[in-house]
Amino acid sequence: LSSANHNYEQDCKLLMETTADRDNFLRMIQENKGIVIKICTSYCKTNNDREDLAQEIIYHLWKSGKSFNQDYKFSTWMYRVALNVAISFYRREKKAIPLLPISELHINIEEAPCDNEETEKNIQLLQRLIAEMKELDKALLLLWFESKSYADISEILGITETNVATRLSRIKDRLKQQFAQIQK
Repeated sequence: LSSANHNYEQDCKLLMETTADRDNFLRMIQENKGIVIKICTSYCKTNNDREDLAQEIIYHLWKSGKSFNQDYKFSTWMYRVALNVAISFYRREKKAIPLLPISELHINIEEAPCDNEETEKNIQLLQRLIAEMKELDKALLLLWFESKSYADISEILGITETNVATRLSRIKDRLKQQFAQIQK
């Protein structure tokens, strides 16, 4: 394990010191591509927008490679850059494009397959409510759904762990209230 960790650190150092080393960069992106996919799926409504955002995220990762701090995991740094790019992209697109109908939203909440209609409706409602959230709240939930610790979320989003806990608690309470109101 320590040898694998050492190799990982060497790879990150190589990637960040010699940004011209295309192969190392592409390998690191490939190993962590799930991060980009999840963020693009959560913040974009169409395939074209997802592709555009993915390209923009990768460009910004490449451009900001020298800012990578080896005290942190590459995936944490990648989440931080990707979420910042996605939030900027989302704000820009939100101003330019009208909202799509609920049925066309593409926020994935991975669950076991639904075996009843009520569960399916609740998932669709949750997806709609998440899509209507502010960017930071959406990012918090995305990371929480990924089972990230409060410490990891704090590091990725640049807010305190206490702020993470408080915001998540408020988001959950707000979602419960919204569900209760809608289901009356």
